[in-house]
Amino acid sequence: MRRRTITALALAVVGLPAILFGGIFYFLLMGTFLVGSAWEYVRLFRAVKYEPQEIITVGGVFLIALTRALPAFFPQVSLPAFFLGASLPTFAILILLALAYHVIAFERGRDQAALDFSATVGGLVYLGWIGAYLLDLRNLPDGGWWLMVVLPCVWFADTGGYSIGSAYGKHKMAPRLSPKKSWEGYIAGIASAVYGGAFFAYAFGTWGGLAGQITPWQGALLGLVIGVLAPLGDFGESMFKRQSGTKDSSNVFPGHGGFFDRIDSWLWSAVIGYYFILWFIL
Repeated sequence: MRRRTITALALAVVGLPAILFGGIFYFLLMGTFLVGSAWEYVRLFRAVKYEPQEIITVGGVFLIALTRALPAFFPQVSLPAFFLGASLPTFAILILLALAYHVIAFERGRDQAALDFSATVGGLVYLGWIGAYLLDLRNLPDGGWWLMVVLPCVWFADTGGYSIGSAYGKHKMAPRLSPKKSWEGYIAGIASAVYGGAFFAYAFGTWGGLAGQITPWQGALLGLVIGVLAPLGDFGESMFKRQSGTKDSSNVFPGHGGFFDRIDSWLWSAVIGYYFILWFIL
């Protein structure tokens, strides 16, 4: 627990200024997490003898993230123009390039090339396209403040779920995927996310940069949706790890595992938060 706390504080010291300043600083932070997660993703599959193409997967995740980050570097250009003008062609070209590579690999004797192709595309889609919503969320108007409403919902859910689940958890939620997670911890995590969302919506909507833009009730509803759904990101990464027979995606962060272990729930919360804010608030 001590190592987890020290690591979390160190990440906060680096992460909070990047979130607040945005731009290249935030891109470098999230780009590092996404690229690191892609690198770990490739190794998880290699542990069970599949061969997603490393350069296309890792480099492709970086390119997708870069094209989605362009609005932060060129704020005078509208988000849709860059989103449609750069991200989609990049995404399409990477998938076609992956197929071409694995077709050649099959011809050269790799009988599992079709499954390798699926793993490569899976990394591009999940860690590249979905992961880039962490950048889209920051690129919204007042995006730094919105991030500081969305991500704490995840952190509150994780903390509440871990604390209550460790002490009182008796009913296993998904024993094959994550034997230590319980329904008691899951419910506590949802409640914590609701309280966290309401608190930060009130704080930033009253005194911060979101004044008049969000109410505590909206924050609580956002926390509820994140608390209910974001754990699927954790379970999804657990599925990859269980299949590969590993405990953590890597040991980059003492007590926290690897890059993928850190952002598994962020991926879901970024998509949920982005569209919740876009559809129901802005």
